[in-house]
Amino acid sequence: MDTPKKHYIGIMSGTSLDGIDTVLTEITSEHCTVIAHHACEFPANLKKELQSLCSPTNNEIQRLGVAEAKLAKCYADAVNALLHKQQFPFQDIAAIGCHGQTLRHHPELGFSLQANNPAALAAYTNIPVVADFRRGDIALGGQGAPLVPKFHLHQFGKIGAHRAILNLGGIANISLLTGQTLSLGFDTGPANLLLDAWCLRHTQKPYDNKGAWARSGRLLPELLQRLLTDAYFSLPAPKSTGREHFNMAWLETHLTGNENPQDVQHTLAHLTAKTVADSLSVYKVDEVIACGGGAHNSFTLELLAHYLPTSHVVTSNKYGIAPEQVEAAAFAWLAWARVNNVSGNAREATGASRELALGGLYLP
Repeated sequence: MDTPKKHYIGIMSGTSLDGIDTVLTEITSEHCTVIAHHACEFPANLKKELQSLCSPTNNEIQRLGVAEAKLAKCYADAVNALLHKQQFPFQDIAAIGCHGQTLRHHPELGFSLQANNPAALAAYTNIPVVADFRRGDIALGGQGAPLVPKFHLHQFGKIGAHRAILNLGGIANISLLTGQTLSLGFDTGPANLLLDAWCLRHTQKPYDNKGAWARSGRLLPELLQRLLTDAYFSLPAPKSTGREHFNMAWLETHLTGNENPQDVQHTLAHLTAKTVADSLSVYKVDEVIACGGGAHNSFTLELLAHYLPTSHVVTSNKYGIAPEQVEAAAFAWLAWARVNNVSGNAREATGASRELALGGLYLP
């Protein structure tokens, strides 16, 4: 049964470190409605430190502790700004769902690490916090990712059969829905992570707005084929990946050094679209519903339509939720699921031995 309080806050900061999305939602067993959204960037120094901590570095433990303390303050500021903007009392919020910032994801070694300090966040906001969503699934033999398919089923499962919900974050992941059944969910490969990093290196801009720079380039077929030889793309689902696999060092091993930067960007957009399309090729998919920051990259969406000629490619706007709000709403829903003892993981997506209510609860 639902708790008396039906309002939850979701916080998401994705693999690409492009900022913090915070949503205020109203959630029932039937639907999740986004009431308000607040987005903010990371302070430059904190972003740089989090990027550094994604790879082995000196004095990691102390640096992680300091970064988590700063991150909790950033999350709290985002929550308080959202509530202030809406003039919404914190006492009416049942819980905050906070994913934290993924620094390492190694389910094959039994762990996935998200920088977070949920106890501090609960203290700063005076609101209960649900966090640490991945560890329970991994303990049951799962990948701990992707975590959004169960929410995708909750949000989009009633709109009709044969749909794929495509989250274009730093990494792309899909949830396959057959009516009100979740068939499968997994990470397909890189999306914004490589596109943003390459764009920043060559244009000093944090992302390629609507894919305009990529569009100005041309496809490098031999580069695309070299990228597609990566073993991850042929692995069977369930599977998940992250920055520790797909990163700039990985890209550079496939470059000759003579490529025009915009041609590489163009080819990376093809890589995202083609790996998604290849992942869907053996399934009947009438509609692909794109969400995440990459859903605003119109060039990537055009390429998806090119590689998926029998599927209709749309964004989540069609169903009343903005693409940049979906993942944050998913973690609000996962907090609702934890409070109401509803399973949050999907065995079809993670490979865990059973379902369970995900996350730990931190009281203020």
